[in-house]
Amino acid sequence: MKNKNKEKSAAPSKKIAEEPQTFSAQEIEEVKKTLIGMKKAIFKEIDAGIKEGSSKDSTEYRGDNYDIASSERDRELSYMLGDRERKKVREIDNALIKIKEGTYGVCDECGEPISKKRLKVIPYSNLCINCQSRAEEEEKKQMSEDYIDHLSALTLLNEDEAFKDSDE
Repeated sequence: MKNKNKEKSAAPSKKIAEEPQTFSAQEIEEVKKTLIGMKKAIFKEIDAGIKEGSSKDSTEYRGDNYDIASSERDRELSYMLGDRERKKVREIDNALIKIKEGTYGVCDECGEPISKKRLKVIPYSNLCINCQSRAEEEEKKQMSEDYIDHLSALTLLNEDEAFKDSDE
């Protein structure tokens, strides 16, 4: 008797998890407003960064090598953030297109619904959590391979320089 009750109690929760995910018109409008607000905020940040960068005098004292290196690092970081922001704007635009097409909330990889919890946190997400995890693992693997290739190239350069020094 106890086993039958356990089976019955487990079945409804499974059924709920398998129900198709649908968004009400109000939910879609809220998501749309959120996405547009995120996009506007990104453009405001970029605009403020451009204004800040153009207000700096290029003739001001650059400092010693440490100051120059720090300045270069800051510029590189700013560039990387710019890339992230551009990628985020593209993802937001894609989410807005998916809303128009009626495919918002569907994973681009597997075609399964993306959980509403995930979309609440990342409303421009185009991958379900499983596909996102796989994509991140692939990216890590590729970055690791690229890093190893880069280190190998540096090692060869260092050996070449070592031989040049010993010949002189």
